Amino acid sequence: MKQSLNFVTIGVANLEKAKNFYIDKFGWKPFKDDDGIVFFQLNGFIFALFPEDELADDIGIVNDGSGFRRMTFAINCRSEEEVNQMFSELEKNGVKIVKPPAKVFWGGYSGYIADAEDNYWEIAFNPFLKL
Repeated sequence: MKQSLNFVTIGVANLEKAKNFYIDKFGWKPFKDDDGIVFFQLNGFIFALFPEDELADDIGIVNDGSGFRRMTFAINCRSEEEVNQMFSELEKNGVKIVKPPAKVFWGGYSGYIADAEDNYWEIAFNPFLKL
């Protein structure tokens, strides 16, 4: 199987609220926003927001889940300073800080924020990963 990733789509309860979070808090610009789905072009793949009931229907499952989704998204920075700068900017934008950045057991530096629907984002510096 080809080792690749083209899209990451998350099902959201409130499409407008989720879209506005990424526009207002992260400063991202959608490249497509119509027909009930929003697309953001990122570095090499597309991040999409889609209504959760419609996504579950498309998959063919019942949307009865709640709580921790057992996944996170990550943004890797080039330094601890860059992580701190991102957290400072996100905090000023009213983003929920779940875990402030700190040195971590694996030798890096990271923290977590939550989007408007409690999808978790790790913002990290990994000294072992060359960007």
